[in-house]
Amino acid sequence: MGSRKKLSLKQAEKMQARQAKKQSTTKKGGKAGKASGSSGVAEKKVAGVVSPDPRSEKTLSAIKKLKVLTPYSVASRFDVRLSLARDLLEELAQRGAIQYVSGSRNLKIYKPLD
Repeated sequence: MGSRKKLSLKQAEKMQARQAKKQSTTKKGGKAGKASGSSGVAEKKVAGVVSPDPRSEKTLSAIKKLKVLTPYSVASRFDVRLSLARDLLEELAQRGAIQYVSGSRNLKIYKPLD
């Protein structure tokens, strides 16, 4: 590994000021980087880990409202990870609640049965 580039005097002053500001906001009980409330960076939202119950009427009615079922659309609708959405769609297809339409190894498209 190489050594780190030496900062110019101006860059070092800015970095020191940022660190001092960060430390003062954390000491006051506020969150670091959120001093003014608008940091401009969107917070990362973690998708849920609990899969919706494929046997529940609430889940089935929500799925039947969608025209096309893809793992992404289901994951967005129920706020779950793509792997859970894929598993949910496969289980619903096996139970006969939805029908496989088309797809490849990477993407499978389903439609709800009326």
